[in-house]
Amino acid sequence: MAYKTKYKPQNRNKYLGNPDNIICRSLWERKFCKYLDTNKNILRWGSEELAIPYYSTIDKKTHKYYPDFIVEKLGKNNEVETVIVEVKPFKQTQKPKIKSKTNRTYIKECMTYEINISKWKSAKKFCKQNGWKFLIVTEKDLFPSTK
Repeated sequence: MAYKTKYKPQNRNKYLGNPDNIICRSLWERKFCKYLDTNKNILRWGSEELAIPYYSTIDKKTHKYYPDFIVEKLGKNNEVETVIVEVKPFKQTQKPKIKSKTNRTYIKECMTYEINISKWKSAKKFCKQNGWKFLIVTEKDLFPSTK
């Protein structure tokens, strides 16, 4: 089921883009927006405000990856850290396993996984070049009681 809504920030000055056009593509992203917006250690943040080129091993072409969030936060010793954050279901961070699924479902899951791996590889390289961090947040992080 697709979910798409706009998020209205309480702290518009913290947003790294147009605060009237923050799109949440899932309830999990919406929850993360609220966390970023209201957390005093988050200095600035943006949603899909950064494009990172990546090479897809599926179609052998270069595409643009728009990570879910870019975050500037206070780190240890009050230094400013920049973190690129992707919000994904834990299942999509793991290599698919063959079960009693149809061949079509398994192939689609494998393709999604391979595309994600390509995106994340490019994001990690981009972050390393800029002295930033890359983080994948799943339901296990957003809802710790489900671990």
